[in-house]
Amino acid sequence: MEKKKAITLAFTGASGAPYGIRLLERLLAADYQVYLLISSAARVVLATEHDVKLPANPETAQKALISRLQCRPEQLIVCGKEDWFSPVASGSAAPKKMVICPCSAGSVAAIAHGMSDNLIERAADVVIKERGQLLLVVRETPFSTLHLENMLKLSKVGVTIMPAAPGFYHQPSSIDDLVDFMVARILDHLQIDQELVPRWGYDHR
Repeated sequence: MEKKKAITLAFTGASGAPYGIRLLERLLAADYQVYLLISSAARVVLATEHDVKLPANPETAQKALISRLQCRPEQLIVCGKEDWFSPVASGSAAPKKMVICPCSAGSVAAIAHGMSDNLIERAADVVIKERGQLLLVVRETPFSTLHLENMLKLSKVGVTIMPAAPGFYHQPSSIDDLVDFMVARILDHLQIDQELVPRWGYDHR
């Protein structure tokens, strides 16, 4: 599969698991090869918010997700949190695009300060240093001054900060509609075609 069709997606322990699962579904539907990184806290959130119970073992989790999402086996690669031999850990092999969705304030802080204590932080660090595209779908409220300073620091080096704050101008009638709004905005920024939500001014109701 072409490298340009590869992307790194990470789930952290912030609330917002439905955003991450829906984004994963759309990336796979767009024929991307997804390197999926899941923190221990994210597995708890997935089970709590989306009734997705994933085993800690990456290979077993990968098989479970492939079965659930009905994608081709080569499309989805689940990496362990300390899989330092994964392509996402190396600047010469990592995809140029990465999304952390949902992204916790703790992950924002670690990335802003160049920490690489786990694979999610290392993968984000790689994308930044290689001048790739990093999107952080931050889910926290309210933001403290520290949170805002960390996000500003990352924004100044080219990271896109996208708080999980769906709009209402498309007249959502369900939680799925709100989730799709955010996922559509993420896909727009990744320049991936989407038909989840019409762009402003293109819906002639």
